[in-house]
Amino acid sequence: STMASRHVPKVKSAKGGSQCKERHMVLLTPVGKIEISGCETGLHEIKLPKMSLLPSGAESTAMCEVYEGTEEMTEPLQQCMGWLYAYFCEPARTATLPVPAFHHPLLQQDSFTSKVLWTLLREVKFGEAVSYKHLADLAGNSKAARAVGGAMRSNPIPIIIPCHRVICSSGRSGNYGGGNLMKEWLLSHEKLHQDKAA
Repeated sequence: STMASRHVPKVKSAKGGSQCKERHMVLLTPVGKIEISGCETGLHEIKLPKMSLLPSGAESTAMCEVYEGTEEMTEPLQQCMGWLYAYFCEPARTATLPVPAFHHPLLQQDSFTSKVLWTLLREVKFGEAVSYKHLADLAGNSKAARAVGGAMRSNPIPIIIPCHRVICSSGRSGNYGGGNLMKEWLLSHEKLHQDKAA
């Protein structure tokens, strides 16, 4: 067992500390409270609330405000907040905004899951949807649709890494970590704004 313990990578920060200092922030959005955590290096996680019913009406669509945690904002958290604000309020702007750096082990590994998530981030734009199989193709393994499902389930940065845009070939929306209502809301939000921009 001494061998195994050597392979655990230490998270080093530039300041010489052995751990990154995690900061938390909560945004109030049309889909509820979204929790964001991250450090100086990048985002760790975006946690979506579970929605039990869909918000309705136009007044619920354009809203995104900081609920708690603005002190000592790191750059990745600020960028994340800016990105999510744009996503909910002026979606056309997300195309030009920087995507915050990520600092989650899953996204630094050289694994199929990581490859799928990065591919999704780069290839599937606002208002688009892709099937599990097609995403598997894009990530370089057309037989791995099931593994794509697994990758979507473990996505630590939902919305920014848009796993809600991955749907079944049948056109059904498929499962979603934030719940299917959330997935449907995000997709219809994008469709609505895409039509406006077109």
